[in-house]
Amino acid sequence: MGDGGLTVRVTQTNPIPLDATFDCAAGEVLALTGPSGSGKSTLLRCIAGLERNATGSIACSGRVWLDTARGANARPQARSVGLVFQHYALFPHLTALGNVVAALGSRPRHTRADRARELLAKVHLAGLETRRPAQLSGGQQQRVAMARALARDPQALLLDEPFAAVDRVTRHKLYRELAELRRTLAMPIVLVTHDLDEAAMLADRMCILHRGRTLQIGTPYDVMTRPVDATVARLVDLRNVFDATIRAHGPGRTVIDWRGVPLEVAAAPAFAVGTCVDWTIPASGIVLHRRDRPSRGEHENPVSGIVAECVTLGDDTTIGLRVASAANALLALRVPTHVARRNGIEVGVPAGASLLADAIHLMRRAATPEVLD
Repeated sequence: MGDGGLTVRVTQTNPIPLDATFDCAAGEVLALTGPSGSGKSTLLRCIAGLERNATGSIACSGRVWLDTARGANARPQARSVGLVFQHYALFPHLTALGNVVAALGSRPRHTRADRARELLAKVHLAGLETRRPAQLSGGQQQRVAMARALARDPQALLLDEPFAAVDRVTRHKLYRELAELRRTLAMPIVLVTHDLDEAAMLADRMCILHRGRTLQIGTPYDVMTRPVDATVARLVDLRNVFDATIRAHGPGRTVIDWRGVPLEVAAAPAFAVGTCVDWTIPASGIVLHRRDRPSRGEHENPVSGIVAECVTLGDDTTIGLRVASAANALLALRVPTHVARRNGIEVGVPAGASLLADAIHLMRRAATPEVLD
């Protein structure tokens, strides 16, 4: 990690087990995501120095905050961190201005109020300096918390579910403001979120955590469409996770055997013929066959079955197709609701679909598949 970056290598047994490794470059947003109890917030507390049981190393901008091998464990006050809590933790008896001034203790007293006003203006709160938290909306409270976090001129910004306590409209407005703000911040930003869509919108990279362990780090697109194994696939909500065997390799293509059904996938020479693998395909990689006229792609890995599930949620309909030729596997696909209606899709009717070869992703098979909570 270069100048200005954050590196984290920590382990812990209690109170929350951890075995996490990740880094975040200056100017980058890294999303820590995973199910409840996976250690996301605990990791932020480790970085900030609020969690004192972890062992390993944490460094930022060339400064060592934790190195247990050398007996180094800087106190929270000595770590230049801006932290925004999920519920903001504002002082209820202080105004917006007072809350930010309270974080400016290292500056000369006569400069604090002006600097606090600058920061409040930066987060679009100019004119609301004299209001107390109870007089502010949830989104405005979040902005005060952000201004307070920036008041220390931190070397790293840590955001712990900062948008969870606001309504959907406000949340999307805050997303835009964070995207605008980050362009002016030359520091690593670590965002804890359980919302995969939020991580995909805001983060340059995402880190998948499960039971305190780092499972995969990559761009949101890569992690959500190219998981390293079935555990990650399920954690990013990919419903289509199956087992198969490598049958053959050919020019530009590999053939797998899916419970008796041959499927062509993108060339995967790293897997030897006969290897057992797991594979996944996003719902967007499955094309429903039209009844009124054939469409391109219907000859690409075609399968047929009986509709076992059909759930309409607004403009989208999710279909569960029971494929008898693949040992009655349930294949999940999603189509616009008008397409489902036009094709007469309902539980019990036969339907066909094609699995786009380039959308099928092969994964190494775990010796003992992990059962998710």
